[in-house]
Amino acid sequence: MCIRDSADFLLSHNVKMIIAACGTASSVAKDYLENSLNVLYTGVVSPTAYAAAKITKNGKIGVIGTTATINSHSYKKYLSHFNSEIQVFEQDCPLFVPLVENGFISADDPVVQLVVKRYLAPLKEQNVDTVIMGCTHYPILREAIQNEMGKTVTLVDSGKETAIYAAKLLKENGLLSDNKEEGLCEFYVSDTPVGFSSVADLFLGKDIDSTVTQIDIEQY
Repeated sequence: MCIRDSADFLLSHNVKMIIAACGTASSVAKDYLENSLNVLYTGVVSPTAYAAAKITKNGKIGVIGTTATINSHSYKKYLSHFNSEIQVFEQDCPLFVPLVENGFISADDPVVQLVVKRYLAPLKEQNVDTVIMGCTHYPILREAIQNEMGKTVTLVDSGKETAIYAAKLLKENGLLSDNKEEGLCEFYVSDTPVGFSSVADLFLGKDIDSTVTQIDIEQY
Protein backbone atom coordinates (compact mmCIF):
# COMPACT_ATOMS: atom_id res chain seq x y z
CA MET A 1 0.00 0.00 0.00
CA CYS A 2 1.68 3.19 -1.20
CA ILE A 3 0.07 5.40 1.47
CA ARG A 4 1.32 3.14 4.24
CA ASP A 5 4.82 3.10 2.74
CA SER A 6 4.79 6.89 2.44
CA ALA A 7 3.74 7.28 6.07
CA ASP A 8 6.44 4.86 7.23
CA PHE A 9 9.04 6.80 5.26
CA LEU A 10 8.02 10.07 6.91
CA LEU A 11 8.04 8.47 10.35
CA SER A 12 11.61 7.30 9.71
CA HIS A 13 12.54 11.00 9.64
CA ASN A 14 11.16 11.52 13.14
CA VAL A 15 8.41 13.92 12.07
CA LYS A 16 5.98 15.31 14.64
CA MET A 17 3.02 15.53 12.29
CA ILE A 18 1.89 14.02 8.99
CA ILE A 19 -0.41 15.80 6.56
CA ALA A 20 -2.06 13.92 3.74
CA ALA A 21 -1.82 16.93 1.42
CA CYS A 22 -4.01 15.39 -1.25
CA GLY A 23 -7.78 15.43 -1.47
CA THR A 24 -7.93 11.92 -2.89
CA ALA A 25 -5.61 10.38 -0.29
CA SER A 26 -7.43 12.21 2.50
CA SER A 27 -10.73 10.86 1.23
CA VAL A 28 -9.88 7.20 0.57
CA ALA A 29 -7.29 6.51 3.29
CA LYS A 30 -8.62 8.58 6.19
CA ASP A 31 -9.47 5.71 8.53
CA TYR A 32 -6.17 3.92 7.99
CA LEU A 33 -4.05 6.99 8.60
CA GLU A 34 -6.02 8.18 11.63
CA ASN A 35 -5.89 4.78 13.31
CA SER A 36 -2.33 3.71 12.51
CA LEU A 37 -0.15 6.76 13.16
CA ASN A 38 1.46 7.59 16.49
CA VAL A 39 2.02 11.26 15.58
CA LEU A 40 -0.38 14.11 14.89
CA TYR A 41 -2.23 13.71 11.61
CA THR A 42 -4.64 15.60 9.42
CA GLY A 43 -5.92 15.30 5.92
CA VAL A 44 -7.18 18.25 3.89
CA VAL A 45 -10.89 17.45 3.88
CA SER A 46 -12.00 18.23 7.43
CA PRO A 47 -10.19 21.61 7.83
CA THR A 48 -11.36 22.76 4.41
CA ALA A 49 -14.97 21.70 4.92
CA TYR A 50 -15.00 23.45 8.30
CA ALA A 51 -13.74 26.70 6.75
CA ALA A 52 -16.27 26.54 3.90
CA ALA A 53 -19.13 25.92 6.32
CA LYS A 54 -18.15 29.08 8.20
CA ILE A 55 -17.82 31.15 5.01
CA THR A 56 -21.03 30.39 3.11
CA LYS A 57 -23.84 32.92 3.39
CA ASN A 58 -26.57 31.21 1.38
CA GLY A 59 -25.80 27.65 2.49
CA LYS A 60 -24.91 26.46 -1.01
CA ILE A 61 -21.39 25.09 -1.41
CA GLY A 62 -19.80 23.65 -4.51
CA VAL A 63 -17.02 21.07 -4.31
CA ILE A 64 -14.64 20.44 -7.20
CA GLY A 65 -12.10 17.62 -7.08
CA THR A 66 -10.77 14.52 -8.73
CA THR A 67 -13.24 11.81 -9.66
CA ALA A 68 -12.09 9.63 -6.73
CA THR A 69 -12.53 12.46 -4.24
CA ILE A 70 -15.97 13.37 -5.54
CA ASN A 71 -17.12 9.74 -5.62
CA SER A 72 -16.10 9.35 -1.98
CA HIS A 73 -18.44 12.24 -1.01
CA SER A 74 -15.95 13.03 1.74
CA TYR A 75 -16.40 16.79 1.63
CA LYS A 76 -20.17 16.43 1.56
CA LYS A 77 -20.09 14.19 4.62
CA TYR A 78 -17.99 16.63 6.62
CA LEU A 79 -20.04 19.64 5.51
CA SER A 80 -23.24 17.88 6.55
CA HIS A 81 -21.64 17.09 9.90
CA PHE A 82 -20.69 20.73 10.49
CA ASN A 83 -24.07 22.04 9.32
CA SER A 84 -26.87 19.70 8.26
CA GLU A 85 -28.69 22.52 6.45
CA ILE A 86 -25.91 23.18 3.96
CA GLN A 87 -26.59 22.12 0.37
CA VAL A 88 -23.56 20.55 -1.29
CA PHE A 89 -23.09 20.30 -5.04
CA GLU A 90 -20.21 18.10 -6.20
CA GLN A 91 -18.39 18.23 -9.52
CA ASP A 92 -15.41 16.17 -10.61
CA CYS A 93 -12.93 17.96 -12.89
CA PRO A 94 -10.64 15.23 -14.28
CA LEU A 95 -8.98 17.48 -16.85
CA PHE A 96 -7.80 20.11 -14.35
CA VAL A 97 -4.75 18.16 -13.18
CA PRO A 98 -3.50 17.37 -16.72
CA LEU A 99 -3.99 21.03 -17.64
CA VAL A 100 -1.79 22.19 -14.77
CA GLU A 101 0.87 19.51 -15.24
CA ASN A 102 1.15 20.37 -18.92
CA GLY A 103 1.44 24.10 -18.33
CA PHE A 104 -2.07 25.17 -19.35
CA ILE A 105 -2.68 27.53 -16.44
CA SER A 106 -3.30 31.00 -17.85
CA ALA A 107 -6.77 32.41 -17.31
CA ASP A 108 -6.51 33.89 -20.81
CA ASP A 109 -5.87 30.55 -22.48
CA PRO A 110 -8.95 29.51 -24.51
CA VAL A 111 -8.33 25.83 -23.69
CA VAL A 112 -8.37 26.58 -19.96
CA GLN A 113 -11.44 28.78 -20.31
CA LEU A 114 -13.35 26.12 -22.24
CA VAL A 115 -12.61 23.33 -19.74
CA VAL A 116 -13.30 25.50 -16.70
CA LYS A 117 -16.59 26.75 -18.16
CA ARG A 118 -17.71 23.20 -18.97
CA TYR A 119 -17.02 21.85 -15.48
CA LEU A 120 -18.30 24.79 -13.46
CA ALA A 121 -21.58 25.30 -15.33
CA PRO A 122 -23.58 23.00 -13.00
CA LEU A 123 -22.31 24.85 -9.92
CA LYS A 124 -23.20 28.24 -11.39
CA GLU A 125 -26.71 26.96 -12.12
CA GLN A 126 -27.13 26.08 -8.44
CA ASN A 127 -26.11 29.61 -7.35
CA VAL A 128 -23.39 28.44 -4.96
CA ASP A 129 -21.65 31.23 -3.08
CA THR A 130 -18.65 29.15 -1.99
CA VAL A 131 -16.51 26.67 -3.93
CA ILE A 132 -14.05 24.26 -2.34
CA MET A 133 -11.03 23.62 -4.54
CA GLY A 134 -10.62 20.06 -3.34
CA CYS A 135 -7.37 19.21 -5.10
CA THR A 136 -3.93 20.71 -4.53
CA HIS A 137 -3.55 21.42 -8.26
CA TYR A 138 -6.68 23.52 -8.55
CA PRO A 139 -5.45 26.76 -6.92
CA ILE A 140 -3.02 27.07 -9.85
CA LEU A 141 -6.17 27.63 -11.93
CA ARG A 142 -7.65 29.96 -9.32
CA GLU A 143 -7.84 33.01 -11.59
CA ALA A 144 -9.66 31.11 -14.33
CA ILE A 145 -12.04 29.53 -11.80
CA GLN A 146 -12.73 32.88 -10.14
CA ASN A 147 -13.37 34.56 -13.47
CA GLU A 148 -15.89 31.90 -14.40
CA MET A 149 -17.70 31.82 -11.04
CA GLY A 150 -17.68 35.59 -10.52
CA LYS A 151 -16.37 37.84 -7.78
CA THR A 152 -19.26 37.13 -5.41
CA VAL A 153 -18.23 33.47 -5.06
CA THR A 154 -15.58 32.67 -2.45
CA LEU A 155 -12.98 30.06 -3.39
CA VAL A 156 -11.65 27.92 -0.55
CA ASP A 157 -8.09 26.63 -0.94
CA SER A 158 -7.70 23.22 0.73
CA GLY A 159 -3.93 23.66 1.07
CA LYS A 160 -4.20 27.02 2.82
CA GLU A 161 -6.92 25.92 5.23
CA THR A 162 -5.03 22.74 6.09
CA ALA A 163 -1.86 24.71 6.83
CA ILE A 164 -3.81 26.99 9.18
CA TYR A 165 -5.32 23.99 10.95
CA ALA A 166 -1.96 22.19 11.18
CA ALA A 167 -0.39 25.21 12.90
CA LYS A 168 -3.33 25.33 15.33
CA LEU A 169 -3.02 21.62 16.12
CA LEU A 170 0.73 21.85 16.68
CA LYS A 171 0.28 24.83 18.99
CA GLU A 172 -2.43 23.09 21.01
CA ASN A 173 -0.11 20.13 21.53
CA GLY A 174 2.92 22.23 22.44
CA LEU A 175 4.76 21.22 19.27
CA LEU A 176 4.75 24.46 17.28
CA SER A 177 8.31 25.64 16.74
CA ASP A 178 9.19 29.12 17.99
CA ASN A 179 12.26 29.28 15.74
CA LYS A 180 12.10 32.53 13.77
CA GLU A 181 14.74 31.50 11.25
CA GLU A 182 13.72 30.23 7.84
CA GLY A 183 13.66 26.45 7.75
CA LEU A 184 14.83 24.02 5.09
CA CYS A 185 12.66 22.01 2.72
CA GLU A 186 13.51 18.53 1.52
CA PHE A 187 11.49 16.78 -1.17
CA TYR A 188 11.42 13.02 -1.74
CA VAL A 189 9.74 11.32 -4.68
CA SER A 190 9.18 7.71 -5.70
CA ASP A 191 8.79 8.74 -9.34
CA THR A 192 11.26 10.66 -11.50
CA PRO A 193 12.44 13.95 -9.91
CA VAL A 194 12.26 15.84 -13.19
CA GLY A 195 8.49 15.46 -13.54
CA PHE A 196 7.92 16.46 -9.93
CA SER A 197 10.25 19.44 -10.07
CA SER A 198 8.54 21.01 -13.06
CA VAL A 199 5.14 20.87 -11.36
CA ALA A 200 6.46 21.87 -7.94
CA ASP A 201 8.05 24.96 -9.47
CA LEU A 202 4.53 26.13 -10.38
CA PHE A 203 3.28 25.62 -6.82
CA LEU A 204 6.24 27.13 -5.00
CA GLY A 205 7.38 29.72 -7.49
CA LYS A 206 11.02 28.70 -7.28
CA ASP A 207 13.48 26.12 -8.56
CA ILE A 208 13.66 23.08 -6.26
CA ASP A 209 15.78 20.71 -8.39
CA SER A 210 18.65 20.63 -5.90
CA THR A 211 16.41 19.53 -3.01
CA VAL A 212 14.59 16.62 -4.68
CA THR A 213 15.70 13.06 -3.93
CA GLN A 214 14.33 9.90 -5.52
CA ILE A 215 13.70 6.98 -3.15
CA ASP A 216 12.48 3.39 -3.35
CA ILE A 217 9.29 3.75 -1.33
CA GLU A 218 8.81 -0.02 -1.07
CA GLN A 219 11.82 -0.22 1.26
CA TYR A 220 9.73 1.44 3.94
